[in-house]
Amino acid sequence: MPDVDVLEVLLYGEPIATLTRVGGERILFAFHESYGANGARPVLSLGFKDRFGELITDFRPTRTRLLPFFSNLLPEGHMRSYLAGLAGVKPVREFSLLWALGMDLPGAVTVRSADTEGWLPGADDDALDDAHRRAHVLRFSLAGVQLKFSAVMETSGGLTIPTRGVGGSQIVKLPSAQFEGVPENEFSMMTLARLVGIDVPPVRLVDPDSIANLPEGIGRLRGPALAIERFDRLGDGTPVHIEDFAQVFSVYPESKYEKASYRGIASVIAAEGGTRDIAEFVRRLVFNTLIGNADMHLKNWSLIYPDRRTAALAPAYDLVSTIAYLADSNAALTFSRTKRFDGLTDDELAHLAAKARLPERLVLDTARETVSLFREHWHAQKAHLPLATAAIEILEAHMRTLPIAARR
Repeated sequence: MPDVDVLEVLLYGEPIATLTRVGGERILFAFHESYGANGARPVLSLGFKDRFGELITDFRPTRTRLLPFFSNLLPEGHMRSYLAGLAGVKPVREFSLLWALGMDLPGAVTVRSADTEGWLPGADDDALDDAHRRAHVLRFSLAGVQLKFSAVMETSGGLTIPTRGVGGSQIVKLPSAQFEGVPENEFSMMTLARLVGIDVPPVRLVDPDSIANLPEGIGRLRGPALAIERFDRLGDGTPVHIEDFAQVFSVYPESKYEKASYRGIASVIAAEGGTRDIAEFVRRLVFNTLIGNADMHLKNWSLIYPDRRTAALAPAYDLVSTIAYLADSNAALTFSRTKRFDGLTDDELAHLAAKARLPERLVLDTARETVSLFREHWHAQKAHLPLATAAIEILEAHMRTLPIAARR
């Protein structure tokens, strides 16, 4: 008989599906019949709906990797390697990594063993007991590429990375070892975004020395860290479900720059949301063009389900002027016909509106209003934001190349 491991997938604490690993390589996914039969079931992902809006229930087995929805719950790059090392599993073994991180995933999804409360079969224990190792890994279990950790807010206003247990209400993003001033850059762009009218979570810069229980071995940190309030958790810790657009489109993380466009994102928002979501989408599209953010890929756009069934555009995150570090004339994704920042003209916006079935007047009026508000607040705030002079000069030179900024 082949080895069989079963993970239970829960949504808002209720079991809805299973992931089964057979023989160490083959992975099967199946929804519970009760979830499929529930006409008022909470949404796990739009990626599990067919073109008629019905729940997809037939899935091909995968090998080593999970289905894209679950793969996108896991961290990428260096963070994946770091956490896999803590867990004693190989980074490519997504089933085992999800098992290790499953109690503190983005949104309202949790994953637990259906058979045992013990640690992963075959994991290197390093003389740690199961509970200790699991708690150690869960201190840092949020998806993402850079080193960002889930933290709890203390009554004194400080931040603490939990020594044991699950996550927290804040995300702490540490300074980059490669690029100087990334937290300050993101804080500045998030501040400007709020002034422009974009929905962003509260953010603040904090001294890394004031953060308790930072992991060992991360080296000397230069500059402040960025603390961001989690919008997938309510004040009392209740989870709110979210999913990113790589999950919506069933795309693996490494393809987050491919196989979709901003027009495609807009089409989903138009079908699932309302006028407010469309205007919010346009504001973000224009704002990220103005600041030269070349990294707004599929995983940096998310939907949120406040009532568990109706999708809305989630608050904005990862707003960074990337051109301050790497010269780039292209956005992460194609707008409608072009990826060039200077190609986001009124004509390109009108083409996007027509193809995505958005109201053209709403799109163009929102774009013009966003540019006007950005220029107003940029000139008023740039001297007061924690941005390097060189970054300000690069951003202003970039804006002079944009037709949408020059003519308004």
